[in-house]
Amino acid sequence: MTNKFITVMEAIGRDALKALTFVETYLPKAAELASLFFPAEAATITGVVNATALIQKAVVLAEQKMAAGGQATGTGLQKAADVISTVEPTVTQLLSEAGISNVDTAYIQKIVDAVVADLNVRDATATATSA
Repeated sequence: MTNKFITVMEAIGRDALKALTFVETYLPKAAELASLFFPAEAATITGVVNATALIQKAVVLAEQKMAAGGQATGTGLQKAADVISTVEPTVTQLLSEAGISNVDTAYIQKIVDAVVADLNVRDATATATSA
């Protein structure tokens, strides 16, 4: 039983590492490209990219934490609450510095939902491709 648990945890860790590697590889490049197209918005783009990267990392860590506790499914609200409590102060500050005002919990929740949807699509696409 212990070996199966370790195998599952190793698989979760590898998947989480792939997601983080993807984020860390492509998000800065996308921000650089967007800044070239819209130089006047470079500060805003950088703030949004940094906030999004932080949220993506927090989502992956929340997934890992729940999976490690044997609660990989059916805990969406709990994971979302964990992510929000982790990132809200920093994301609020980053977006505020980027000139985006009126950032509140509901606003950040929408970003978290979008990040989760994006990661789910990537995971589903990767699963379908490997099958």
